[in-house]
Amino acid sequence: MLITNARVATLGADPRLIEDGAILIRDRHIDAIDTTAALIAAHPEERRLDAEGQLALPALLCAHTHFYGALAQGWSYPGPAASRFSEVLERLWWRLDTHLTLEDVRYSALVCLVDAIRHGTTTLIDHHASPNAIDGSLDVIAEAVKAAGVRAALAYEVTDRGGPERARAGLMENSRFLRRLQRDPHPQLGASFGLHASLTLSDATLEDAVAAGADLNTGFHLHGAEGVEDVEDSLAKSGLRVVERLHKAGVLGPRTILAHAVHVDSHEMEVLAQTGTWVTHQPRSNMNNAVGFSPVEKLLDHGVKVALGNDGFSNNMFAEMKAAYLGHKLVRRDPRAMPANVVLGLAFDANAELARLFWPQQQLGVLTPGAEADLVLLDYLPPTPLTAGNLPWHMIFGYEASAITATISAGKVLMWNRRLLTLDELAIKARARELARDLWARAG
Repeated sequence: MLITNARVATLGADPRLIEDGAILIRDRHIDAIDTTAALIAAHPEERRLDAEGQLALPALLCAHTHFYGALAQGWSYPGPAASRFSEVLERLWWRLDTHLTLEDVRYSALVCLVDAIRHGTTTLIDHHASPNAIDGSLDVIAEAVKAAGVRAALAYEVTDRGGPERARAGLMENSRFLRRLQRDPHPQLGASFGLHASLTLSDATLEDAVAAGADLNTGFHLHGAEGVEDVEDSLAKSGLRVVERLHKAGVLGPRTILAHAVHVDSHEMEVLAQTGTWVTHQPRSNMNNAVGFSPVEKLLDHGVKVALGNDGFSNNMFAEMKAAYLGHKLVRRDPRAMPANVVLGLAFDANAELARLFWPQQQLGVLTPGAEADLVLLDYLPPTPLTAGNLPWHMIFGYEASAITATISAGKVLMWNRRLLTLDELAIKARARELARDLWARAG
């Protein structure tokens, strides 16, 4: 397959902008990138898709999300509005997730995958919860992911809030799914060992999780220091701050993802850097929950690896990038904070590096020969000069995710001219509305 007549922005360590460029795709990979004239001359018989002058970028990646929350959209949970983060958890998320069925889980995932394809996000790291539908829940999500044509790394978030039996079931679901992928790997699927957060995990359950993961060649995926409640709980339980407690338990390490890290001090940053633990930043969620903002630039200065997620917000990662760019400036009252090139580095370079934990043979986040053929086309006609050097600022102030017209993952066209080709959006959303009505009735 030959995509012709594109403005190809390669990104990566040596970014280029190729005017009237073309991309030759063979199987899953990019075979060549050059001008349209050169590649048509070299491959005259190749099937062509005309980009009609659109901007071609690497497809987007999301480092932390929650497919299970899709059916909460529009739900007005009973009682007064939450006044602090712990109440958001108790009144919204913990009320919703306990009523999910496996069919709810399936359609929540499908709704999010439709959204991901429409927004050009082809690699996602999910963190799942359905306390009354645990067994097999990761298989249900995996089937949806395979049908959609994207790739996703899955985990079940173990917690003690439902009692020891559900905690054990969560441990078993993670272990079972990790072993499934070891026996039968799939290029679209990855897995890690999910935990909810320090504030809902006892020392005993942390110990059980570390023991269960010991022979699975995995890291953990959990929330950490998102709200002050997590810090207060950790100090009360152990006399240690969140990162210190998790480090003592053996949870941290180069294959572990700690989402948020909003309330961390300098010593905790050093621990995160020394252990090689990944931190993911979710600015829209942090603002929505009023928990504060992760000190991303301080984390980077300490040598912590930071990637960009969405915490279950829409899979519009351009919106997440814009929120990061603007939010840090507001919080720090400094227009120099989080420049666009740093944001772009989180969203593409760091996210692609994190993705290699799950797909070590797949090169993502860049358009270059040998990389996975994951790309998007944007109908973007810039009013000012566009170059490889100023593209991050066009990303912030110019194009929007609504400009995406095509999404391709591993050489498979998932959307073309804004038409989804792998999922039936109308049918999925019609069934999701029915399920959401029933779910809200049970939860309310």
